[in-house]
Amino acid sequence: MSNSFGNIFRITIFGSSHAESVGITIEGAPKGIALSADMFTADLDRRRPTLSGETARKEEDIPVIEGLDPEGKTTGEAITITFRNADKRSGDYSHLRIHPRPSHADLVQLRKYGNDADIAGGGMASGRMTVALVAAGVVAKRILANVTFATQLVSVNGVTDSSKFNDIIDSVAREGDSVGGVVECRVKNIKPTLGEPFFDSAESVISHLLFSIPGVKGVEFGDGFAGTAKRGSERNDTIIDATGTTLTNNEGGINGGITNGNEIVLRVAIKPTPSIAKKQTTYDFACDATTPLTIGGRHDACIARRAVVAVEAMVAVALADLLLRA
Repeated sequence: MSNSFGNIFRITIFGSSHAESVGITIEGAPKGIALSADMFTADLDRRRPTLSGETARKEEDIPVIEGLDPEGKTTGEAITITFRNADKRSGDYSHLRIHPRPSHADLVQLRKYGNDADIAGGGMASGRMTVALVAAGVVAKRILANVTFATQLVSVNGVTDSSKFNDIIDSVAREGDSVGGVVECRVKNIKPTLGEPFFDSAESVISHLLFSIPGVKGVEFGDGFAGTAKRGSERNDTIIDATGTTLTNNEGGINGGITNGNEIVLRVAIKPTPSIAKKQTTYDFACDATTPLTIGGRHDACIARRAVVAVEAMVAVALADLLLRA
């Protein structure tokens, strides 16, 4: 199982949705970075379910940080951040071993890892794992220092008017259904020249980490797919000064896999939650036929809303690793 990523700033995730805990081990953080539990609060609160249509599962999510010196600073060695799983209902998922959810990871995990696979709550394919990703992002942003992030949900079910998002999610939750969304992340003050072409280009490293977030199905930079409808003469970013500032930013702050000093702009497509209360039909191994499935458990009607901070975290981790390699 490949649960590690990174060259210098290296993260290793562990646990699963209904294990005793989930967490992240971080290697490569420079010596002398102060870390305390309260520094994680703001980002963990952004991930916490608080609105209608979000999971009823409530975890305290208090980070336990190991590997710091007596003053609470990094030593240059590995640190581990752990979160306890206390609010578990594993029995809600036992029937899914023979009646796997459509568009979920139940069947593929059982095929890959055998009958010992832990699929309760989705196992390691669960959105619960993003609490560890968010923690890694907090540390990464401490390394990036003056870099600023602006990350937000920009579309829900194809609607871009943010004033309607909560009503859309509330409505679909009452129907026992779900919707997807698009998250946009903008990064300012990032150093130019980050990225190691060919295979560790800035886009490659960022995208690799973004696709590790459960539910992510697409990533685009700058004007992305919309740029294919333009001509080069319309789309090219004119350089307007000696620092490399451009008149437009269709490239999203990256040229040839290397950051150019302009704002990094990217968007992430997140699918509708596959675990829904509405009855579905899917294959039942006990009956050797497709039969109706009713899913229990506690789930978000739109995972994209709470994934905003996870997207930001993975972009930060990628940039921190590239910065330390520069």
